[in-house]
Amino acid sequence: MQIKRKSDTEFIIIMASLMSLASLSIDALLPGLPEIAKTIGISDPKNNQLLITMIFLGMGFGQLLSGPLSDSIGRKNTIYIGFSLFAFSSMLCIYASSMEMMIAGRFLQGIGLSAPRTVATAMVRDRFVGDYMAKIMSFVTVIFILAPIVAPSFGKIMLDSFGWESIFSSQLLFGLFVILWLWQRQQETLKLENRRKLTLSLFSNGIKEFTKHKQSLIFTFMSGLILSAFMVYLSSSQQIFQEQYGLVEEFPFIFSGIAVVIGLSTFLNGSFVIRFGMLKLAQSFTTLLFCISSCYVLLFFGKPNPDIGILLLFFVGMLFCVGFIFGNINALAMQPMGHIAGIGAALFGFIGTVMAVPIATFIGRFIDATALPVFAGYAVCSGISLLLIQYYRFLGRRVS
Repeated sequence: MQIKRKSDTEFIIIMASLMSLASLSIDALLPGLPEIAKTIGISDPKNNQLLITMIFLGMGFGQLLSGPLSDSIGRKNTIYIGFSLFAFSSMLCIYASSMEMMIAGRFLQGIGLSAPRTVATAMVRDRFVGDYMAKIMSFVTVIFILAPIVAPSFGKIMLDSFGWESIFSSQLLFGLFVILWLWQRQQETLKLENRRKLTLSLFSNGIKEFTKHKQSLIFTFMSGLILSAFMVYLSSSQQIFQEQYGLVEEFPFIFSGIAVVIGLSTFLNGSFVIRFGMLKLAQSFTTLLFCISSCYVLLFFGKPNPDIGILLLFFVGMLFCVGFIFGNINALAMQPMGHIAGIGAALFGFIGTVMAVPIATFIGRFIDATALPVFAGYAVCSGISLLLIQYYRFLGRRVS
């Protein structure tokens, strides 16, 4: 159901571009992690994961401010403020001379990026509802997936040509282009009469309203679990492919190829969700994710890594499922939150991310000689997610 006139195609591309700022800031850095580690004095390769997880943590906390702020001063104004902080923190990363300074810059980058990431979700919710909202979110995510497809290869080119600092400066240029496009072409989606004064009560009332909706809570927790498993893959992929398998030059292309699979499944979800519904697809592919990851654990527990072809087959299968899961659980969590879309999106993102970062960090510490902990993490997180879905169905039957 469309509730505001505007070119859907351009709207989808703008929203996806805003969300891609975060993806580009994460994935383009992956090929440069060893060089950055040498420059700022990181000796343990496991600590490289902090440069990925810290930006997620910043996005989680930043959403607590950007969501309510967007409900008060408007969606676009909030994005402008967030991008300004992102620009400042990117410069901090470029001139970082220690691990602590780089981590601080990455955390602040996350806070700044929380604005376009969160507000884009709220803007979609401003204009669409129901399964059609899930369809639009799927198409937004398809274009959003283009960033991780091209980002590692682009990051490698920048790294080899101009040094790792150029990865950060190129992100700034892309972000500036997107912000100018937003300013010129996208109307504000939050009407003046629907804005709320930014007060403590606005935030506290938003929390109370959010916690009243068990559907939002259940699928927010599920989002945190699936995100934590996905975050382990993101933060450890460079270590697995480059160090465990020795695929240094091939890594960007492998990562991009897997991202294509996620994009394909997300695109298919946009076509299937109207026919089958959000809940059925989320449950079906979470079940499949649990089966694939558990199968790997059973086959290779206590054994060395399998042939790269077998590893990629399992990765492709799992991440194909993830492409179906994310868009649907996001839409399911946001469905009851239309009247407080900004705060709703903020709480959804904050709770999910704050859950995911410590879980991902914990799992990541076990990744040393094999990739098994990644699959074990997916198995546990998807198994708990299935229990949450069953609980949600139980609540629905009890109410009816």
